[in-house]
Amino acid sequence: MPDGGPRLASLPKVSLHDHLDGGLRPETVVELAAEAGLDLPVQGGAQALGRWFVESASAGNLPDYLATFDVTVGVMQTAAALERVAREFVLDLAADGVVHAEIRWAPEQHLRGGLSLDDAVAAVQSGIDDAVDELADGGHELSVGQILTALRHGDRSLEIATLAVRHRETGVVGFDIAGPEEGHPAGAHRAAFDLLAREFFPVTVHAGEADGLDSIRGALLDGRALRLGHGVRLAEDIRVVRNRGDQTTVELGPIAAWVRDREIALELSPQSNLQTGAISAWGADLDDHPFDLLYQLGYRVTVNTDNRLMSGTSLSRELALLTQAFDYSLSDLQAFQLNAAAASFLPLEDRDDLADRIVRGFEAV
Repeated sequence: MPDGGPRLASLPKVSLHDHLDGGLRPETVVELAAEAGLDLPVQGGAQALGRWFVESASAGNLPDYLATFDVTVGVMQTAAALERVAREFVLDLAADGVVHAEIRWAPEQHLRGGLSLDDAVAAVQSGIDDAVDELADGGHELSVGQILTALRHGDRSLEIATLAVRHRETGVVGFDIAGPEEGHPAGAHRAAFDLLAREFFPVTVHAGEADGLDSIRGALLDGRALRLGHGVRLAEDIRVVRNRGDQTTVELGPIAAWVRDREIALELSPQSNLQTGAISAWGADLDDHPFDLLYQLGYRVTVNTDNRLMSGTSLSRELALLTQAFDYSLSDLQAFQLNAAAASFLPLEDRDDLADRIVRGFEAV
């Protein structure tokens, strides 16, 4: 499968859905596990471990996919480890041509070593700042924000929402809930979402991945989500009717119409959606992904990696695979980046500057 190559890697990109604990370098996992005295699931070094992550995450369902994070979270329990992981994460994004990134992670999962929630957020921000400064010295401008994630099957969402608001001036740009989707509705975290709404703090919600339209409805109504994490199963609310002469008519249900007409961004992650079975209703290959249907219908689709380690991927590779599947042109790839820039949690002026930078970068290719 294509890796994107230097041409795609050189294009300016925006990454909106990228999990910190899903983007470690395999060699870093090996080294941090040795320092922490943790056993790894396979022997044979970084290459073998990298294969294990991809194979284990491809079980076809979200719970098995999420089980691989026991390993990465396990090695991210100290300030030094969080700083290192965050720094390398940003450097790897820059190498892939990313110019703006919003990195999400769940602070409550990183307290076993004695860190407080605030300590954990500060450690990640330190790693981000070090990488951004290092890149600036080398002439690469990259803006990065943190999205703090609460676990939807947990009970600390209000605490994490308060934490996010507390750090809004020191690097945190948004809030998210993630984890097992089915049976854990957004409405169970209404107190957190009410607080965030009162504070005018941006929210994205994992929805429409392992559960369907009810989950998306909850993200919109209870979560007041400005973006949908994945959201791919929104296509269940789209009825495609083929008439005579190959003419196609599309009917949008109320949720699908609302998301499109309000330009609520879809944080689509093509390979991850295949691995978790999120698109099983449409097929088992990338050609079956509703991505192109959503794009052609005018949805604000964005392209994301979700977890680079678990999918063995990069943003360039995701774009290459979509181009191969749907015969996209350079102008299509630019449209995806402009969608992401418009949906980012940056202030308006910064979103406009980011869009201008994307256009200039694509024109230079």
